[in-house]
Amino acid sequence: MAGESLHDVYRTMLWVQVALGAVAGSWALAAHQWERVRGRALWIVTFVTYLVVTANVVMASVLLARYDWEFPELHMLYEFSGIAAIGIVYSYANQMKARRYLIYGGGGLFLMGLALRSLFMS
Repeated sequence: MAGESLHDVYRTMLWVQVALGAVAGSWALAAHQWERVRGRALWIVTFVTYLVVTANVVMASVLLARYDWEFPELHMLYEFSGIAAIGIVYSYANQMKARRYLIYGGGGLFLMGLALRSLFMS
């Protein structure tokens, strides 16, 4: 029963990841074009998105290790790709300051896509 409850929370959090990834990604792309939409709130939403991605990876790992939950073949690859994407976005954003918002925008939309792929695979 606990595994099923955790799985329900996990699937709900994947939808949260979709929403936050879409908002953070679109907002960052808009911030590249228009300075007036830049600000602290964008970085807070981006950070919360990254926390949700990390929480989803932890929940999927617990479901797999503790509850022997069966995921489709590439499901965990998509989950761990999210963590790798966060690291890549962060490292490139510091190297390419002129395109920082484009990188974060693409990264947010990529994380949204990973969550959608995870949702529709299972």
